[in-house]
Amino acid sequence: MLQPLPLLVFSDLDGTLISHDTYRWDAARPALAHLRNIGAGVVLASSKTAPEIIGLRAQMGLEDWPAIVENGAGVLDAHATDTPANTEYLRLRSALNQLPEELRGLFTGFGDLDAAGVADITGLPPADAQNARTRAFSEPGLWHGTDAQRTAFLQALKQHGLTAREGGRFLTLSFGQTKADRMAQIIATYRPQVTLALGDAPNDIEMLQTADHGVIIANPHRAPLPPLDTESAGRITRTTLPGPEGWNRAVLDFVDRLTP
Repeated sequence: MLQPLPLLVFSDLDGTLISHDTYRWDAARPALAHLRNIGAGVVLASSKTAPEIIGLRAQMGLEDWPAIVENGAGVLDAHATDTPANTEYLRLRSALNQLPEELRGLFTGFGDLDAAGVADITGLPPADAQNARTRAFSEPGLWHGTDAQRTAFLQALKQHGLTAREGGRFLTLSFGQTKADRMAQIIATYRPQVTLALGDAPNDIEMLQTADHGVIIANPHRAPLPPLDTESAGRITRTTLPGPEGWNRAVLDFVDRLTP
């Protein structure tokens, strides 16, 4: 008989498990190794694309677990190494280009740039920037307008069934699935005894509140998340250390509390 999964961790990447400044995750190696040792799973949940996640997941030794890609717009199955079809992305781009030019021109998506342009706005190396452009489900980009124009942009998107969510650096357009939606599907499949979610940005809030326990990772490069509903009850905590250092400490402390 299979042993029940003791813990399933859902983790954002940029600014959470991966350093905002260096794009490295080495500081989290001790916690990742400890999770493997106790038989826990780690589901990466990011705005990154499938090609980006495939490489990172392999480096981290997490191929046994699915990953949530493009801010919840899609899922990469465990052990999958093929890039999903881009049918939904092409439909999204077509809808975006139907918006009035006075609104469309205020949004620069990854699909409006070549790999060098994506590298310039993300700081990624050229090969990684090309992977970030290889999209299947969603479109991140930079917003250049006012708050009032942004409201009009969101209303125009809604007419095409599109929504926009703010991540660590970009406004990401999709047809509406969220990290929390995908998280619920994965929980239903794996039925873990306990769930833990870690993130730093507004697009992580639903995921943090869905888990049994959430951790807001400190990110000095952005305004802190506002107090969340379950924070006062102790279900959500915050780190003082940023990025993978904070992730490592938070996970190790959480596992220690779980151990009888």
